[in-house]
Amino acid sequence: MKLPVSCPSCDNILSVTLLKCNKCNTQVNGQYELPVFLKLTNEEQSFVLDFFLTSGSIKEIASQQGVSYPTMRNRMDDLIAKLKQLQKEAKKK
Repeated sequence: MKLPVSCPSCDNILSVTLLKCNKCNTQVNGQYELPVFLKLTNEEQSFVLDFFLTSGSIKEIASQQGVSYPTMRNRMDDLIAKLKQLQKEAKKK
C-alpha cells in the first residue's frame, strides 16, 4: 500500500501524528513532519534510488531509461529545484 503524503481534500502535505509498534502496541503521539524524500512522488523517489544505484552516473541512468543525457540532466535539475524548495519549506517550520 502506498503511503499517502498529501491530503485527498486540499492536496496539502500530510504530517505524521502516530507511530505504533506492531509487536508490543506501544504508541508514540506527536506532530512529526514527513522526511523530504517521502514528499516526492513515487516516480521521483524511484529516480533518486536509480540514480544512487548507478553510483550517480547521469549517463548510465539516461541509458537505462532510454533518454538523452540532456533530457536526464533537465529532469535532475527539476528534481534538485524541488528538493531545495522542500528543504526551505521544512526549515521555516
